[in-house]
Amino acid sequence: MQALSIPTWIIHVSSVIEWGVAIWLIWTYSEVSRNPAWRILSLAMLPALVSAMCACTWHLFNNPASLEWLVTVQALMTLVGNIALWGAAWWIWRSSQS
Repeated sequence: MQALSIPTWIIHVSSVIEWGVAIWLIWTYSEVSRNPAWRILSLAMLPALVSAMCACTWHLFNNPASLEWLVTVQALMTLVGNIALWGAAWWIWRSSQS
């Protein structure tokens, strides 16, 4: 765990928690507003959450070479997440036009 300082750990962990809460809040908003387009946004946020969890896991074990595959998974999930978020935003925009 010495790979990161305590303040940096606080930021990493709180960011993961905040992202999880944001996913839940957007899902709840989708149900309250009865607009399924927002549910798609909450699902599109999941790859970014996986990406953040990969980073935290790698740092937790002191960035060992044996876990470097997590860095690749993190990068892939960031790419997939960014594309998914773009698609979800487009879907919300499209649903608001009708």
